[in-house]
Amino acid sequence: MASSLSRLSISTFTLGLAVLVLAYTSSAVSKTCSGRCSAATFKDVLPASARVVSAVAVPKGGSYGEGSANVAYPTIPPDLPELCALIVNVSTSAISNYRFGVYLPTEWNSRFLAVGNGGFSGGINWLDMAAGVRYGNAVVSTDTGHNSTMADVTWALHNQERKKDFGYRAIHGSVEMGKAMTRAYYEKEIAYSYYSGASTGGRQGLKETQLSPDSFDGMLIGAPAWYTSHLQPWTTKVATFNLPVSDKKHIDPSLFPVVGAEVIKQCDELDGVKDGIVSRPDLCKFKPNSLLCDATGAKASACLNEEQAMTVLNIYSDWYADGRLAMPGLEPGSESQWALLRGPDPNPFGDAYIQNFLYDDPSWNWKTQFNDSVVWQADAADPGNCTASNYDLSPFKKHGGKILMYHGAADGLIPQRSSDLFYQRVADVMGGVSSLQSWFRYFVVPGMEHVTGTAMDAPWYFAGAGSHGVLGKAIFSTPGFVDTRHDALLALMAWVENGTAVDEIVATIWKDSTDLSAGVMRQRPICPYPKVQTYLGKGDTDRPESFVCK
Repeated sequence: MASSLSRLSISTFTLGLAVLVLAYTSSAVSKTCSGRCSAATFKDVLPASARVVSAVAVPKGGSYGEGSANVAYPTIPPDLPELCALIVNVSTSAISNYRFGVYLPTEWNSRFLAVGNGGFSGGINWLDMAAGVRYGNAVVSTDTGHNSTMADVTWALHNQERKKDFGYRAIHGSVEMGKAMTRAYYEKEIAYSYYSGASTGGRQGLKETQLSPDSFDGMLIGAPAWYTSHLQPWTTKVATFNLPVSDKKHIDPSLFPVVGAEVIKQCDELDGVKDGIVSRPDLCKFKPNSLLCDATGAKASACLNEEQAMTVLNIYSDWYADGRLAMPGLEPGSESQWALLRGPDPNPFGDAYIQNFLYDDPSWNWKTQFNDSVVWQADAADPGNCTASNYDLSPFKKHGGKILMYHGAADGLIPQRSSDLFYQRVADVMGGVSSLQSWFRYFVVPGMEHVTGTAMDAPWYFAGAGSHGVLGKAIFSTPGFVDTRHDALLALMAWVENGTAVDEIVATIWKDSTDLSAGVMRQRPICPYPKVQTYLGKGDTDRPESFVCK
């Protein structure tokens, strides 16, 4: 952390844009930064391996991005604050390089923010950078060393250096150099450094703090893909439960909603509220017997045979390979997002990783070559050093860092219980769950799918990592609720800077996510483990005051 002389004060309850602005006047910043948006400003702070390839002064209300040239993040964010937008290229070997982008706002709040990526995407995440810069932060994002869509992993084939860039090198270098560029541009120290990332972005943040515990003062981590060497083989494994399509055990995707409806029927009210949301999947002991085709009243077009019923139970079950836990299963309530179980082959997140990352063999075929030994081979090799499995986070704690981690209970891509597992393993190393509460809190979000969205009308939005773009290209914070209670990043800042512990975050869902003026549909608190969202037994179930965390 920087010295206390450079710290900013943050209001606990009224943290809006007005209190996140400068520690000095806007006019002073504008004068300081005038004419500094050029490569020359940074020539003395970048290593020989790095060069500024683009420096553009963006006026207030302007746009900046790369469009279709950035296949992973083609959206160009509009209505930006006045800022300097930069792209830097960094050579990491004779066969690898990565780029990173930087937004340096004229009206700077003395904070630095790094944002993460998703899947195997190769691209600077301009849209999430735009969400971050609207708070007044200097923001950085890396392309992780390649240019590709989320499920394209061919760039990794026979290239160990690119795998390292993706695994840890690109995020670390972009943070280090991004900070140096920020200090050079403003000629001032950074007061606080933050991270916001979900899925692969969550993995990136956890990996960075395990390797470099003083990189961030606070981290917002959503549905992290931290267990790379296990998660990707599991992605293939879970698909094999439902393959081949010619097998009696195969469930056609048209029946997934039937399974989901029965899960809601059996498990909706376990939290004491009938609302169509499976809020306590941990209590759900789903029995598929009622869906069997020989059950009383069964419909031939919406029923399962016994083999299909076992497939459902396998999907929910933890994967044990050679008698050892390899990966937790999906939760009941995730059926609307069973994308990994569609199609005649496993999802590329699994197979493409095994082919291009693990074996460097594109001819590898799941039908004849996949078995449980794959996960242990991946575990031993961990190509690219991607997996964020150092559970001793005491150096980060000693640094004074705080982590706010969350995961949607209806996630159909990364099992929610994988975050449970990470949290518990950190607790096991560091003195138990109670010892984590002062610096690391974990929130399960009922009804939330992977990173964003819901199929249950569950409140899911709280300005989490990667979420702003769902509401619009120019969204800031939680529209209509710009405060620490409704915005996870602001809550994290208050925790880091004021010591205000995050005891709950209010999640929101609107009647129409494309037109927020239609009004709020529902709000509820999400709670830090081991507390859970609990209905008081009276009051409007669409209002947060009708619930407590206990």
